[in-house]
Amino acid sequence: MDSKSQAAAALEAAQARFMARNPNSKRIHDDAVQSLPGGNTRSVLHTAPFPVVMKSGKGCHVVDEDGHEYVDLVGEFTAGLYGHSQPVITSTLQKTIADVGFSLGACTKQEVEYAKLLCQRFGLQRVRFCNSGTEANLHALAAARAFTGRRKVVVFEGGYHGAVLSFGHGVAANNVDKADWVVARYNDIESARKAVEETPDVAAVLLEGMQGAGGCIPASPDFLLAVQRAAAKVGALFIIDEVMTSRLSPGGLQSMMGLSPDLTTLGKYLGGCLAFGAFGGRQDVMSVYDPREAGALAHSGTFNNNTLAMHAGFAGLSRVYTPEASTALTQIGVELLARLRSVTHGTKATFTGVGSVMSLHVTDSGIRDLTRADVEEREDIKDLFWFEMLESGFWITRRGMLALILDTPQEEQDRFVDTVSAFVERYRELLTV
Repeated sequence: MDSKSQAAAALEAAQARFMARNPNSKRIHDDAVQSLPGGNTRSVLHTAPFPVVMKSGKGCHVVDEDGHEYVDLVGEFTAGLYGHSQPVITSTLQKTIADVGFSLGACTKQEVEYAKLLCQRFGLQRVRFCNSGTEANLHALAAARAFTGRRKVVVFEGGYHGAVLSFGHGVAANNVDKADWVVARYNDIESARKAVEETPDVAAVLLEGMQGAGGCIPASPDFLLAVQRAAAKVGALFIIDEVMTSRLSPGGLQSMMGLSPDLTTLGKYLGGCLAFGAFGGRQDVMSVYDPREAGALAHSGTFNNNTLAMHAGFAGLSRVYTPEASTALTQIGVELLARLRSVTHGTKATFTGVGSVMSLHVTDSGIRDLTRADVEEREDIKDLFWFEMLESGFWITRRGMLALILDTPQEEQDRFVDTVSAFVERYRELLTV
């Protein structure tokens, strides 16, 4: 039996076991399709034959509607850094509801305090709040266009900058005007230089220091520095999307790489488990949003400074995810990633990432260190991996991405490594390069 036939047979059996184990999730999904397109309101969470429906979470564990408990390695795609019941976040939300209220419809002292903390932590001169990483990137690009008087933006294949800014192999997608975008190859210095330096009217270069949705693929330091220099050479703004990566060091991935972006976009965990986004950087650029200035860009949003996120986000960043905690979690992730790469060494499978954020990849050629997302992967084997990790009590993303939650016990990390190792041994023939 060849590799694909073997994988198909194993996958069919795993899917059958999944369906037998999850009748309540199936029932809820069948009900959901009557009111939600495809039974879903968040595309990344749709999985065939139907999604697992979660009921509750506590600490680093979640429980589904069929009573199965999992170690949460999804980590809400990096947003769930604090887990599901972090005491400081919980008490802050309770106190804020009791003493302050939900949404005051006014400026508050708390937003000033949180803005100061974000500026200090991430090296920003000015910052503005919004409701998601998507919004943060859209508003940062609007600032760049207003500041430079130009229109075009250089982005990179495999980049994901939010729900309406997703870039596949050379094509801008999701309702963005293709005429405004120049798509270069990630981790390709010459492609980036050409796109930035030879395209007229470039307002900004937008990139992730590690492509998150693209498979946790890190950019090389040389590539990042070359892009920064190219942007400066033509007078374009250099924008780092740190929506996923700000958690990787006290000052984000940019500080790890020695970068000095003009603007930085933020989101995810920084809302203290609530919806949140922010963008900031140079004072002169951010002044395009200063309402005291004639001709300033308008930037409103009912929940930009919402009371709960301002308090919970501040409490989380100042009292829980301190610089010391950030450094410690990244080191834990470095060690876990190294172990996962060790147990998959010499197979079609590998893991890539930075610190506490990583992803599985499976290629027939056994590529060890992917540099771009334009690689054909064995989605059948990745699906099989997903089904079998669920059976073993680990909640991971279908695409293979993992994001560690704070205080995930070492014994659970050890058990995950052992489970991955057992998977490799069980399917050694299938995974042989």
